Amino acid sequence: MVGVARVLIAFGLVVISPVAASAAAAPGTGGTVHGVAGAGGEGKGASGAKERLLFRFKDSRISESSGLAVSPTHKDVVYTHNDSGSGPQFFAVGTDGRTLAAFTLAGAAARDWEAMAASVDPATGAGVLWFADIGDNLNGAWPDYSIYKVTEPKTMRDATIQATRYRFKYKDGGRNAEGIMVNPVTGRLYVISKEFAGSIYAAPAKLRTDKVNVLRRVGPAPIMSTDAAYAPDGSSFVIRTYLSASLYRAPGELISRLSMPSLQQAESITYTRDGRSLLTGTEGANSPVYEVPLPAAAVARPAAKPPATPSRASVAPSRVAGVPDASSDAGGGDDSGVPAGVIALWLGVALGATGIIAVIARRVS
Repeated sequence: MVGVARVLIAFGLVVISPVAASAAAAPGTGGTVHGVAGAGGEGKGASGAKERLLFRFKDSRISESSGLAVSPTHKDVVYTHNDSGSGPQFFAVGTDGRTLAAFTLAGAAARDWEAMAASVDPATGAGVLWFADIGDNLNGAWPDYSIYKVTEPKTMRDATIQATRYRFKYKDGGRNAEGIMVNPVTGRLYVISKEFAGSIYAAPAKLRTDKVNVLRRVGPAPIMSTDAAYAPDGSSFVIRTYLSASLYRAPGELISRLSMPSLQQAESITYTRDGRSLLTGTEGANSPVYEVPLPAAAVARPAAKPPATPSRASVAPSRVAGVPDASSDAGGGDDSGVPAGVIALWLGVALGATGIIAVIARRVS
């Protein structure tokens, strides 16, 4: 999706970007996505642990990496896909940043792919990949949205694979979204909207291909969420924004907020296979993927807790020692990780852009 700052620049506005400029760093030498590894630029997150550059995408075809997922069955394989304009295609990439294979989805379209997720089929043990065509820059222009499901390829060779399409609509009206996640314990799919008052939406427990599946709101999400992912054991999940990330035990139950590496347009986030670190990436040619170790309070518990069932009732926030409570779901969004000043700046600039657009429209009419 086109970023807020990019839209404003297109209308001739000079603004302070709501996202920091990408920090200069040398390409990493590769590593493993099972734990903390890699090399390159380093910095400290909120927990004091060091973030590090894991790799940069080397394939010129990966120019708008918008989704990220670690393979649940292949060692040291990361999947990604482009935003819009590249067709229904995704890439398997090694931890040195080199493309291992490119896959095309048969029976799929790519209107505005914004996110992906990986899970495991409990019946077969096979990996499952999900691709979300859920971008809607006009916040409700599309009659429905599509998420595609494919069986993870067994070999890393270019191929075309058959996709299963599920159509969705929101119970409370169409909206823009850039994040999906799948609970590995329950198998339930969730969509996270990208709005100033963002929300977490739960899909039906059993998805249907012969009808439109209804997404129901189950909790708040941070402002301008760009991606999300479940921990491998289902005990927690993370939601990414342009500025930071928020970790939750369940919708409305905040564990911690994490600072993230400075990226030009933070688009993606996922967990490593051991659940101890996060991988996060951005758009652009040769874009970087960073590994961010989780603080001790955020590492998965032995027993997983399923997410709250859809309800209009507020979800009471939990308290973790030394961690502030999450925002209550009182009809608004969760402003996790976004300073009030930045929100005010976005709103002010948006209003200014609206005025300029109105003037241009009058002059050309």
